[in-house]
Formats: sequence, C-alpha cells, structure tokens
Amino acid sequence: MSMFWILAIVLVVFFLASAIKILKEYERGVIFRLGRVIKTKGPGLIILIPIIDKMVKVSLRLVAMDVPSQDVITRDNVSIKVNAVIYFRVMDPTNATIEVENYLFATSQLAQTTLRSVCGQVELDDLLAEREKINTQLQGILDKHTDPWGIKVTTVEVKHIDLPEDMQRSMARQAEAERERRAKVINAEGEYQAATRLVEAAAIISKHPEALQLRYLQTVKEISSESNTTTLFPIPIDFLTTFIKKSQD
Repeated sequence: MSMFWILAIVLVVFFLASAIKILKEYERGVIFRLGRVIKTKGPGLIILIPIIDKMVKVSLRLVAMDVPSQDVITRDNVSIKVNAVIYFRVMDPTNATIEVENYLFATSQLAQTTLRSVCGQVELDDLLAEREKINTQLQGILDKHTDPWGIKVTTVEVKHIDLPEDMQRSMARQAEAERERRAKVINAEGEYQAATRLVEAAAIISKHPEALQLRYLQTVKEISSESNTTTLFPIPIDFLTTFIKKSQD
C-alpha cells in the first residue's frame, strides 16, 4: 500500500511539473496540441495537458544583434569591410515560431546579405557621407522581409567601415590637397580685396592731392612715436619734381 501512494505522489509531481508553467512578463508561450497551434498564452501561470500539449517560449524583448564584418566591393570598385548592428523585436510569436525555423539565425543571415547588397550599390563617398540614408534603406529592406516572420526591425546602424591602407593614404592626401587649395583661395581672395581697396584709395587720392600730404604727416607721426635711434623721413616724389625740372633747364 505504501508503494502505491509513493507511486501516486510521483505521478502527481510529474503531472504538476509538466502541466504548470510560469512565463515572465516579456515571454509568450506558443501552445501546440497534438502538433497543431491552438493559441499563444502568457505571461503568468500556464496550465498544459501533459504529453498532449507542448509549449515553445518566445521572448518579446528588443534584440540587439551584431552583424559581422562583410567584404564589400562598392560601385566604384573599392574593396572595404562593413559591419553593422540591428535592433528588432518579435511582434507575432506564432509566426516567429511556425514561419521560420530559427528567427534569430534567419534574421542574422538576411542582415548580412542585405548589408553586402546595399553597400555594393553605392560609391564609397556616398557610403561615408550619407550613412543615415544607407541605414534607412537597410532598415526598410530588412523590415519588409522579416514581416512575414512576425518580426519588426526598428533600427539598423552601420557601425564601422574599414578601408584599405592605400585608400586611407589616398584619402589623407586628398584631404590635405583640399585644405591647401582652400588656403590658397582664401589668400588670393584677400590679396584681391586688398588690391581693390588700394585702387579705390589711389583714385580718391588722385582726385584730392591734399590727402597724400595728410597721409605723409600721419606716417611721420607713426615713425616718430617709436623708440628708434635713426628716423627716416619718406619724401614724396612730387617734392623732387621741381628740382628735376630746374636741373633739366
């Protein structure tokens, strides 16, 4: 009789262990009864029929998945390595269970092929300068393909673009040449503006010769204010015109 009760207790414990499941707030359970999906339950306490029912847990939390570096040849035939990160979550646990064998693996593989495809269609300069546009394009393609699986791709970010060393040196030389070009343009623009002002000043002085005398006195004042042992007085050529004419006469 004691053996019977022991066996009964064991069966009851086994039944309770198989029938009672507890799901966390972020978990859902897809219930299969004799191989057919009946419903999705959770969170909280779930009661199953042992042997007949089977439950598959699915997490609804946001997943951050790293996309390994991919070898990409851009549209302008530059070989680079690109990696990214994608953020997605399961919106329909039933589809994520029955439509794809392993939604994490499938999403990772789809992200890798899409990353190579999209980056291979643009030139290197566009890939570096318009990264936000590339991210939006990747997110749209991935979200479209994973929608039948019950998965929502919220964000895709290209993390790093690894350039070959020779390409890095070429871009560094190009950037240096661009800086030198800008410096020369700015210097030439300054000289042009200074020359323009000098021409305007000469035109004003030619109309008003007394302005030259005032400028001469101002220059003498500036020189005398400095502590020099020798002071040079600039003499305008106009002062010597009279003496030159007399010597020629």
